[in-house]
Amino acid sequence: MADALLNAITGLRAFQTALATTSNNIANASTPGYNRQVVDIASLPPQGFGNGFIGSGARVENIRRIESEFLTEQLRSASAEAGRLNTFNTLASRVDNLLADGEGSLAPSLQNFFNSVQDLSVDPSSSSARQVVISSANSLVTRFGNIESQLQAIDSDIDVGLRANIQDLNGIATALADLNQKIVEAKSVTSGGQNPNALLDQRDQLILELSEIVAVTTLEQPDGAVNVFIGTGQSLVVGNNAQQLVAIQDPADGSNTRIAYQSSTGGQTDITSSITGGSLSGLLEFRNQQLGSIRNELGRIATVVAGTFNTQHRLGQTLTGALGGDFFAVGGVQVIANTNNGGTASPTGTITDVTALTSSDYEIVYDGANYTLTRLDDGASFVSATGVFNQDGVQFTVGAGAAAGDRFILRPTRLGAQQIDVVVNRTNDIAAGAPVRTSVQVNNLGDGSISAPQVTDITDPDLRDTVEIRFNSPANTFDIVNVTDAVTIAAGVAYTSGADISFNGITVQIEGTPQPGDVFIIENNTSGVSDNTNALALLNLQIADTVEGNSNYQEAYGGLVGRVGTVTRQADLNSQAQNRLLDDAFQAKEAVSGVNLDEEAINLTKFQQAYQAAAQVITTSNELFQTLIAAVSR
Repeated sequence: MADALLNAITGLRAFQTALATTSNNIANASTPGYNRQVVDIASLPPQGFGNGFIGSGARVENIRRIESEFLTEQLRSASAEAGRLNTFNTLASRVDNLLADGEGSLAPSLQNFFNSVQDLSVDPSSSSARQVVISSANSLVTRFGNIESQLQAIDSDIDVGLRANIQDLNGIATALADLNQKIVEAKSVTSGGQNPNALLDQRDQLILELSEIVAVTTLEQPDGAVNVFIGTGQSLVVGNNAQQLVAIQDPADGSNTRIAYQSSTGGQTDITSSITGGSLSGLLEFRNQQLGSIRNELGRIATVVAGTFNTQHRLGQTLTGALGGDFFAVGGVQVIANTNNGGTASPTGTITDVTALTSSDYEIVYDGANYTLTRLDDGASFVSATGVFNQDGVQFTVGAGAAAGDRFILRPTRLGAQQIDVVVNRTNDIAAGAPVRTSVQVNNLGDGSISAPQVTDITDPDLRDTVEIRFNSPANTFDIVNVTDAVTIAAGVAYTSGADISFNGITVQIEGTPQPGDVFIIENNTSGVSDNTNALALLNLQIADTVEGNSNYQEAYGGLVGRVGTVTRQADLNSQAQNRLLDDAFQAKEAVSGVNLDEEAINLTKFQQAYQAAAQVITTSNELFQTLIAAVSR
């Protein structure tokens, strides 16, 4: 009876524990990171008798959490990659929506501006047409500025995101270090070093949350603590010690945030280049690989529009008869000195040819003897002993005071969209006409015709002199005579119909069949209020390949929109695919470690029946014992 009673009591206790564990599984079925637990029940050592062994009951050997280290690592890896791709995709989509947004994009403003120039070319003396040109130019400038401002806002949001992620990462690292301490202490006070399952679940969940911020690897120690590493093996958590990360200013560009270790002594070690995976990596990757080049390309388009329009506008004549000036203000070259520089040099950059500009940034490094200019988008480098470079339409000059090891970042187009502005504010100052005009002598005998003059050098001192092109006999040659100065510029020039004839900063073409004695006149365009020569030349800029010699303004912007769209589409596809992989990894882990309520209900019934059976054994043993006592007491 005593054996049956003791066996029943041990079974009662074991199944009570099983029931409690099952109810705990059910209660935590929706708890994030919870791994279901099972009770391992084992037989107690049997008691030996002369005729054999009688069992001594059962005991709870362990309460075991069901988990797969392999599936857990897969889930963390998938989570880190999803965090990176989702963050990148979110930022790319913001930029894509900004640049390709129908009415909100740059394309309509560009088209409206040149539509107004076309209207001006039809009626160059119209004050209202001239006012529309100025108004549409201001709208174009505003659109450039608005797009650049929103790109700057995205850049600022990236910095805010980096700092927020670093703060979250530090909080998780500290919590992991605290959990490591609690787990080690809990294991040390249990018999056989049993695992504190709830604490282990909490730690695994925190590591999973950490992997959404940055890719991690883990290494479990014999005492139960887990060391956590990020990047290329940098330790984040070791035992109960957590390494704190800090946001630091980029020495090469103070507007950018970088990531560093913060030592106990106050020192900082930059680990930005080692960061992989998670939202941190997505933020850094988009800023470094996409956003900067997008802003540069937008700035280049603004700079080319302003620069080429100014060049042609200066070749024209205003309603007052003055030569045209700049129509737009052109953005300058941004120069950033590395904060670690030891010298005092202040490099400058001057744009010399807007049509040769690239969208790349450049870096100048001084080694104590020579200066090396590197174009950062393709790595091409150029060496100078003087610190003066003429490259890609820009003159870079380092100047005096550089020390060995000094570095400078130069951005020729970054400020283009921000600094473009309209400087012409009076309708009379629009140079729609040409400073000179052409005509045919009324008594010419041939059918030759002369084109409108194309001004090529506005600084030529003889630009506005009266010049005659006089055909000789036979009419296969001609002389060019400056009537104002009574000087023959050229004599006996061979005639080719349609060929360029250049002099005094002017180029014209004569076509047809002139006769001997025919004269063609080029003279100062006095009272040329209805002249549209320069307006037509300005209008032709819309279709000219002025952006690096291979595309016009609209094509360049369309190329930018297309490139961003392609990157965004690929990012979206990658994000969707990775999210499916993440869901698959989660489901695979849940299939092993998750709580199945149907299974738990079956277990609950099974353990309840076992518990009731053990209780019935106790009742039976008690009745037998009472019968025995009654028999003995008679």
